[in-house]
Amino acid sequence: MSDVMVDVHGVHKSFGLLEVLRGVDLKVRAGGVTVILGPSGSGKSTLLRTINHLEKVNRGWISIDGELIGYRRSGNKLHELKEKDVLKQRTGIGFVFQNFNLFPHLTVLENLIEAPVSALRRPRKAAEEAARRLLDRVGLADKADAYPRQLSGGQQQRVAIARALALEPKVLLFDEPTSALDPELVGEVLDVIKDLASTGTTMIVVTHEIGFAREVADTVVFMDGGVVVEQGPPAAVLDNPRHERTRAFLSKVL
Repeated sequence: MSDVMVDVHGVHKSFGLLEVLRGVDLKVRAGGVTVILGPSGSGKSTLLRTINHLEKVNRGWISIDGELIGYRRSGNKLHELKEKDVLKQRTGIGFVFQNFNLFPHLTVLENLIEAPVSALRRPRKAAEEAARRLLDRVGLADKADAYPRQLSGGQQQRVAIARALALEPKVLLFDEPTSALDPELVGEVLDVIKDLASTGTTMIVVTHEIGFAREVADTVVFMDGGVVVEQGPPAAVLDNPRHERTRAFLSKVL
């Protein structure tokens, strides 16, 4: 895969004595959509958080577009980057959280322009124009001056997606983006993510939405017990899984 955007290599992560990731390998191609499925506690969200160095790995490494994340290599050793350098790397990695994580004291528009202005030093006028285009793209052009508390959960999550896009990231990470939403609001968020997929945005999506995985993913990854059990095209993994653990999981959720 010469067009690999995200390369996860032998990643281990423990919290005290609890080993959550036990040697994860994953390659995500540029422009691809990878959906990660698995039971609770399988390591899916922790894996996402290691990709943008919200969690430090105990062993292994992760690179995005050929650049090591969180570390620099010197010979055979990895040295952790300073926090300011990690923050700079994170501007290229969009992260959409389960619970939106919008700034409650800022308007929708201000939520979108905060990082481009403060982290990327973009002129405020240019950041505002780009933010309004993004709000239009997610169907919320009329909510620029609203505060998060005035929006539904689905609208807040669409703002969160627009905010992640405002930094023009190389990759977008979604951590169960619909799990905090009422069922009738799930579709509006998934529609935005589908639209992004059609434009060639590189995405890794942790979700329980099997129909979404079948429709949008290039690659479906099934995790259990901190390892990748199997991965492949949606038709292979969802309709003809090779592993008993995958079959058992799908029999409960399909």
